[in-house]
Amino acid sequence: MDMSISFPGNLRVDAEYKGFTIHTDQSVASGGDGSAPEPFDLFMASLGTCAGIFMLSFMKRRGIATEGAGITMTATRDSESGLVGRIDYQLHLPPGFPEKYESAVVRAVEQCTVKRHLEKPPRFTVTTSRAEAD
Repeated sequence: MDMSISFPGNLRVDAEYKGFTIHTDQSVASGGDGSAPEPFDLFMASLGTCAGIFMLSFMKRRGIATEGAGITMTATRDSESGLVGRIDYQLHLPPGFPEKYESAVVRAVEQCTVKRHLEKPPRFTVTTSRAEAD
């Protein structure tokens, strides 16, 4: 599972992964061009969309209509560290969602793989290598 990171200009950083180019940038206020989401925005979006795919898959497997369904994700920062200290998901169930499945859909969303990685984080290592001179 390799990803290639490159620097196309100013504060833009791209990731090549599984045949996709994922573009990031910094806001204009932070010296970037504001041309793409910031890396942290993508991190937060990965939490929300991961929860979403688990909810969507749950409903599709049971033949439940998904129109009107969705999730509101709210992140609250810790006042001391400035880091996100709490994330709340509000599941918006579509009209006619069977009451018998409410706790089950919550359990399904709690299985989000991105969330589970935060609960048991990987070990990080950083090394260096030098490009050869032309």
